[in-house]
Amino acid sequence: MEAPLLFTSVDDVSARLAETGYLASPAVATTVFLADRLGKPLLVEGPAGVGKTELAKAVAEVAGARLVRLQCYEGVDESRALYEWNHAKQLLRISAGRDETWDEARTDIFSEEFLLSRPLLTAIRGDEPKVLLIDETDKADVEVEGLLLEVLSDFQVTVPELGTITASRRPFVVLTSNASRELSEALRRRCLFLHIGFPEEELERRIVQLKVPGLDETLAKSVVRVVGALRAMDLRKVPSVAETIDWARTLLALGADHLDETVVRDSLGVLLKHQDDILKAGAKLDLDAV
Repeated sequence: MEAPLLFTSVDDVSARLAETGYLASPAVATTVFLADRLGKPLLVEGPAGVGKTELAKAVAEVAGARLVRLQCYEGVDESRALYEWNHAKQLLRISAGRDETWDEARTDIFSEEFLLSRPLLTAIRGDEPKVLLIDETDKADVEVEGLLLEVLSDFQVTVPELGTITASRRPFVVLTSNASRELSEALRRRCLFLHIGFPEEELERRIVQLKVPGLDETLAKSVVRVVGALRAMDLRKVPSVAETIDWARTLLALGADHLDETVVRDSLGVLLKHQDDILKAGAKLDLDAV
């Protein structure tokens, strides 16, 4: 069963995401609309902190859908991603039925009551709307990609003891990647691709003022320009949009109404997370030039 469409147009995507506090660029709004219209998973790639995960959360909010999240990491396996059996409960059930034959016990312990549904299985079961977020896909082992291919191809899962479970309502699927490793071409082919980089200055200013409503517009512009100057430096880790917002909140908490060398130097640790980056920025950053 195909899921009902979430959006009527690209403009509808932009407007409704904005209502949740997510300001989408035209490219983001267009790709989200197409993923919804074509019923394809959306692979979102880009540096950390640019809003990839927040996009999935925003889509779930505007759709009134349940967000189901699979957080990927090295070593995540099928039992963590798909399902596993509640072995402790099964042992208790077997102990309680000492007079039963194994065939009688097996029929009972391999039933729904003893099944622990993990994110991938949870996302395809039931009729309620869902957004499946497969977060930081590039951190999972290559073997997990094979599992994702199987699930995302047909939106069905085979549990040997129960049979094949097929989605009655397909979820809206978002996969995120920081590009720490190359994802397989097979997985990419099944998805629409969206790269989210650092936003243009004007869009980032709007984002900052939306997220930090008490910030003066002039100060917001200065914040964005300084962050832009830092991103142009050869740093180990340039500040993300999330860190721009954190810095704006920091300045508001400090009562700063403008940027000077003292306030910038004292708060660089909010933007930069490595001491050599802080030293480099302190030596190279020229506030008069930005």
